[in-house]
Amino acid sequence: MTYPRTHLSRRGFCMCCLASATFAATGGWLTPREVFAQARSIVDLIRSEAAKARINVHQLRGNVSVLEGSGGNVAVLTGGDGTLLVDAGITASQPRIIEALRSIGAGPIRQLINTHWHFDHTDGNEWVHAAGAAILAHENTRKHLASAQRVEDWNFDFPAAPSDALPSEMLATDRTLRHNGATLELRVYQPAHTDGDISVYFSEADILHTGDTWWNGIYPFIDYSTGGSINGMINAAEANLGMTTDKTIIVPGHGRIGNRAQLTEFHDMLVAIRDNVAELKAQGKSLAETQAAKPTAAFDAKWGQFVIGPDFFTHLVYAGI
Repeated sequence: MTYPRTHLSRRGFCMCCLASATFAATGGWLTPREVFAQARSIVDLIRSEAAKARINVHQLRGNVSVLEGSGGNVAVLTGGDGTLLVDAGITASQPRIIEALRSIGAGPIRQLINTHWHFDHTDGNEWVHAAGAAILAHENTRKHLASAQRVEDWNFDFPAAPSDALPSEMLATDRTLRHNGATLELRVYQPAHTDGDISVYFSEADILHTGDTWWNGIYPFIDYSTGGSINGMINAAEANLGMTTDKTIIVPGHGRIGNRAQLTEFHDMLVAIRDNVAELKAQGKSLAETQAAKPTAAFDAKWGQFVIGPDFFTHLVYAGI
């Protein structure tokens, strides 16, 4: 598998900083391992960039806001029961996250929901817990955080998280919560982006936070190291479509806040590329031959302009067929 050689903007070479990072092809090719090896380590780089990144606040409706700029998109529900967060971003962003929360009048943090285990969504768990929040997540999210994990496609080994960063409450099936007068429907997926994905639907406000089962306008990463799959991502997209209408505000794990039409486009892109790759693989073509056939070509101009370029996404799809 190969990556296009990319230009690294000052504000971000990292999968977590999608909103602020910009990549442009400059010709030539790097393997994924070479791309990530350009930095001291991907974790050090994410922390470094998150320490400088601006946190943008998007106030939605029903006392729900989104903080953009530290790892995955962080949803915030404010009210008298205390602040609830969906995902925790990167620890280095803590001062700016606190400042952003103050700007919307958020009270003490009382609840944190992790959509899955990845570093760019859970690195802030420890400080958020220290601030007073209980942490809720899928049981597999806790399992992965509690032990060392290797993500082969990142060529990176993650150490076990500190005990105070681990979820204290787990779920394996769908659950409904009440917080700040709002109804939160937590949806558990079959393995998709990982084997521990959940989404959070704010019922009265009609806002869905999908976690990394949706990347808006960007080819998604699929973590086969912890149970993800292309078919699982398609199934998750179909589940998300089934939970939404044209009036629903949809918050992706990465990318801009969007809507059902954009989610539909994401689903259709996944299906088309999966089918293209499956046809080539059924003909007996190797991964390199499949990449050379450019099964993503119709979608690259829109979806392939970030760190997960056409060849790497083809690799991810090929691995799951």
